Amino acid sequence: MPDENVALVIGATGIVGGNMIRHLDSKDNWQVIGLSRRQPYYDTGADFISVDLSDSADCRARLGQLEHITHVFFAGYTDRPTWVEQDAPNLALLANPMDVIEPTATGLRHVCLLQGTKAYGSQLGPFKSPAKESDPRHMPPNFYYSQQDYVIEKSAGRKWSWSCMRPHAVCGYAVGIPMNLVSCIAVYATISKELGLPLRFPGSPITYRGMYMATEAGLLSRAMEWAATTDACADQAFNVVNGDYVRFENMWPKFAEFFGLEVGPLQSIDLPLMMADKEPLWDEIVKKYDLVSNAYEDMAHWPFAQYIFNNEWDMMSDATKCREFGFLEFVDTEQMFLDQFAELRANRIIP
Repeated sequence: MPDENVALVIGATGIVGGNMIRHLDSKDNWQVIGLSRRQPYYDTGADFISVDLSDSADCRARLGQLEHITHVFFAGYTDRPTWVEQDAPNLALLANPMDVIEPTATGLRHVCLLQGTKAYGSQLGPFKSPAKESDPRHMPPNFYYSQQDYVIEKSAGRKWSWSCMRPHAVCGYAVGIPMNLVSCIAVYATISKELGLPLRFPGSPITYRGMYMATEAGLLSRAMEWAATTDACADQAFNVVNGDYVRFENMWPKFAEFFGLEVGPLQSIDLPLMMADKEPLWDEIVKKYDLVSNAYEDMAHWPFAQYIFNNEWDMMSDATKCREFGFLEFVDTEQMFLDQFAELRANRIIP
């Protein structure tokens, strides 16, 4: 199969990795291999290797036979309390498998990294927006920088190139991935309804009225394939967002309508604190409505939702560069949320 593309997706059970695998697996010209510690939650014809990416010895033992890889799509992530603590472990998720694969994969053509708007310091406070790929880095540490510097150094003098994709709030169907804005909103709305409450925005009034953006997982998958197979995209970073900018205050009434709720007045609450005791209620909801049994902790990560709903600065990335290089797709963000709520309902994840 000399002309076939052979993709290695690192981080195969996350939102990005899972959707990337399903996207490539639907095409005739890709062979797909996924790396993850857990088995995938979705059906696919792709091959999987169970490996601890944080363990260099395990990577050497399990990945030495992957000399036929042509493209690497990196979507691994491990959480730590601080950015200082995140740096080395997240670099290891990339470097450990790459150090094994790269010397023997003589047909390697491209490595595509997943980053995000935190490359611009969106997690630190107000930042220049709309953010452009040419904007300078913020004060490190930032594991995105470490990973990008790693592939730049590794690719020097080699035949393969790299790209960095910078989405924001990636939304897509996934099971057991609680850091997902769609499922967080869906669970919050479902619990609100069960308690006879209106749907109140639980965060800052400034965030409610501020500018926001998101990236549909399918759109991101198509953009990653495009960047990895388009010569002009070699050694470039790209903002990949739906293409529109939204405000929660305009979407929230549509969300309430979907769940059959009235919109309540804003009420800022500490989500990790106030939702901590709702596991028994969620278990009752699952039984009452004959839902697929998913652990409450796997449905919503409340510190993540708290962070999203309390960022009091505009979240805007400039998507011009993608368009200039030829990627012209877009997604309506409000409709994306409604469609993904419907997908959760159709799969009996929510009532």
